Amino acid sequence: MNTDVTGANRLDRPDQLDGPEGPEGPERLAEPDGLDGCHRPDGPDGPDRPEGRRAGFPRAAVHAASGHRLGAAHPRHEGPADLRLVPPALAAWATAALVLDVPTGWAVGVVTGALLLAGTLLLGPVRERSHATAAAALLLCVAVSAASAALHGADLRRGPAPELARRYATVTAEVEVTADPRLTRPGVRGNRAVPPTVLIEADVRRLSQAGATEMTTRAPVLVLVDVGEEDEQPRARTASSRWLELLPTTRLRVTARLSPPRQGGDRIAAVLRVRADRQPPLLAGPSTAQRLAGRLRAGLREATEDLPADARALLPGLVVGDTSRVTPELEEAFKETDLTHTLAVSGANFTIVLALLLGPPGLAQRSERRGLAPRLGLHLRTTALLGGLLALAFVVVCRPDPSVLRAAACGSVALLALATGRRRSLLPALATAVLLLVLYDPWLARSYGFLLSVLATGALLTIAPRWSAALRRRRVPPRLAEALAAAGAAQALCAPVVVVLSQRVSLVGVPCNLLAEFAVAPATVLGFAALATAPVAMPLAESLAWCGGWPAGWIAGIARTGAALPGAGVDWPGSWAGAALLALVTLAVSAAGRRLLRHPWWCGVCALLLILVVVQPPPLARVIKGWPPPGWRMVMCDVGQGDALVLAAGEGTAVVVDAGPDPALIDHCLRSLGVFRIPLVLLTHFHADHVAGLPGVLRGRSVGAIETTALEEPADQAEFVRRQAAAGRIPLRHAAAGEQRRSGPLSWQVVWPPPSRPATTAPGTEGGPNDASVTLLVRTAGLRLLLLGDLEPPAQRELARAPTAAELTGVDVLKVAHHGSAHQDFAFLRRVAPRLALISCGEDNTYGHPAPGTVAALRARGATVLRTDRDGALAVAGTGRELRVAGD
Repeated sequence: MNTDVTGANRLDRPDQLDGPEGPEGPERLAEPDGLDGCHRPDGPDGPDRPEGRRAGFPRAAVHAASGHRLGAAHPRHEGPADLRLVPPALAAWATAALVLDVPTGWAVGVVTGALLLAGTLLLGPVRERSHATAAAALLLCVAVSAASAALHGADLRRGPAPELARRYATVTAEVEVTADPRLTRPGVRGNRAVPPTVLIEADVRRLSQAGATEMTTRAPVLVLVDVGEEDEQPRARTASSRWLELLPTTRLRVTARLSPPRQGGDRIAAVLRVRADRQPPLLAGPSTAQRLAGRLRAGLREATEDLPADARALLPGLVVGDTSRVTPELEEAFKETDLTHTLAVSGANFTIVLALLLGPPGLAQRSERRGLAPRLGLHLRTTALLGGLLALAFVVVCRPDPSVLRAAACGSVALLALATGRRRSLLPALATAVLLLVLYDPWLARSYGFLLSVLATGALLTIAPRWSAALRRRRVPPRLAEALAAAGAAQALCAPVVVVLSQRVSLVGVPCNLLAEFAVAPATVLGFAALATAPVAMPLAESLAWCGGWPAGWIAGIARTGAALPGAGVDWPGSWAGAALLALVTLAVSAAGRRLLRHPWWCGVCALLLILVVVQPPPLARVIKGWPPPGWRMVMCDVGQGDALVLAAGEGTAVVVDAGPDPALIDHCLRSLGVFRIPLVLLTHFHADHVAGLPGVLRGRSVGAIETTALEEPADQAEFVRRQAAAGRIPLRHAAAGEQRRSGPLSWQVVWPPPSRPATTAPGTEGGPNDASVTLLVRTAGLRLLLLGDLEPPAQRELARAPTAAELTGVDVLKVAHHGSAHQDFAFLRRVAPRLALISCGEDNTYGHPAPGTVAALRARGATVLRTDRDGALAVAGTGRELRVAGD
């Protein structure tokens, strides 16, 4: 018999961790260090097997021969995965999702039926008792889940709040804040900028109407605090900051207008709209635990105040999920690269903190593990208790709302594994966490975040170890194999759900996650250290935050770089049918990948092809996609309900006319055209659907100047443009009729508005800003293009009588005014008589753009009419004799 007494070294090889020998038994080593039996040799003749003891290998000798202070240890051999708790957890999950908004009678029927059927099974024949017990347990979970979901769903229907909301009543309400307030992103609605709103999740405790008796209730509500135009009202800015500083468990008394939720299935009974014109009316302050958590979070924000912008925004998000500083551009970059999970509190945060205590997960089940606990000589049960205290602190600091509880429960799976060293216990622990959380908060059953968290954890427990082993068998280094397997497995299971939310599949998600993974742990650890030291030693906290800012900045850089690649993602149907299709594609790719691993050369070819698809070198992209077409002169970008035009002015150079409503859309359009130098950005007027995308135009590009109309209305959007120009140190000037300029082969003439046009209009008049639109007559390669902005009929009639009117007859291309609306001077359109008419409008827009009458009038004069809502981005190419147009 051949026995290796230094078995720890013999079994450290990955291919021996799950060998076929050694059935799992109840015996454990009783080492002097008292590590509570998480070690067992799995060879057939190891010292803890009967054969090993007969051969005379005492346990003490084996540990002494290992050369380690705590003795030798081996990962225990695992049997088949224990899936017994998975069906009950899934059944409870599905039941909760279905029963939440059903009538109470139906819920009672489900509970009663499940209990009766469970009792029938338990009273069945004894010989079938084992299967009957499992089925009865599943039915009991269904019954309990249905009861819990029915009670939580009833909270939305009982009490006075739902009825008052249906009547849009104005009430005085006492509410208790249940989550951190958050500020919505500024948006665009039509041609108006939508100011941010403070959102506060709360429970309403008392309600009263004028002259009526106060009613006691308890119902979840959403409080919307209108803070006004923050950019121009310091008072509104101060008011919003006070509302944003409210902590959970704070009680307020507000006067608000109730309204129903916008869509069914929300976990709120009503919406309360409040005006933030004064300090929040407090009735009671937050609890002691919430005050402590708020102090820690505020300390972390203060410690990161002087970091670079990306690190300043990202580090609090990595540590405690505070994303208040994350800009829309950075958030979009994280979405494009599937790194959004780093912006939210997750089980990974908890696992990283636990690793400090118990060491890396791969060594936690061996006595050679690293970490503070073994260095201090602590037993595993003691370290498990310390891990539980860490979990409690984690929940307190990161707020005990459902998302944090979900993260703590999923992180507890790693705690159980680290404490016991048993991989087989991981799936039952995950199923138990799912079951308990769904019973505690049935609304999690409908949460995409909860679904993604469970899928990612399940992928790491089931698929990733097998993929990692397969890679190691093909001589991939162990650490790299584990990282590749973890990122790939999580991506494979989560991608079908992500595509329902984003309607896009990221092609750079796996490599970006791999590159970011190395920075997540140090950023999280240093961030938590800064969080803990900020209340007592701010200079030390600032130093720790400065160190943590480097890996946080690295993660942000990875996200921005990956998102900037032309082929970072592909559009995909955002329905569950699209998700099923993506799941089938993923299975096919996985099956093909297993075969490709046997042929390294083919793996290299596929990797090269993927790199080409993602990077898309401009010459290759033009050949394959045909976009942009060779010799393009003008492109009307598809930016939804808005305007954005690009005029070619040389290699990599273009003049941009308007920026659309969304920075991401115009940035994507300019990148697809290869435009990185812009001598001029011309904004026809200040409506949000023409200027809100300006940050996307300026992103990563050199801009010579910005020109605008002289009528600075709406005032908030004019101020927005001034701030953007000042931040980029870009000259800002006004355009007026008679101005003529040239850039390379491109020349243009401003034909409207005249310098004498009034610089102000009556408040609230719509024609003023539209009729002040800068109108250009562009000449390039023998083509004449007329760009009308949003001119209304009065201005179109005046333009027809202007001195330059003769030059506007019979143009080659017309950018139709005001998204093709019905407000056109048809005599002017007949006079212009374009060969090609282009309309920029959003798909399924609520304005009816373009108007059928406008389209018919243009076609009646022989014009070809194309529109972005149906044809996508439109490129005009050719010369005066030969006019071509292509769609993206």
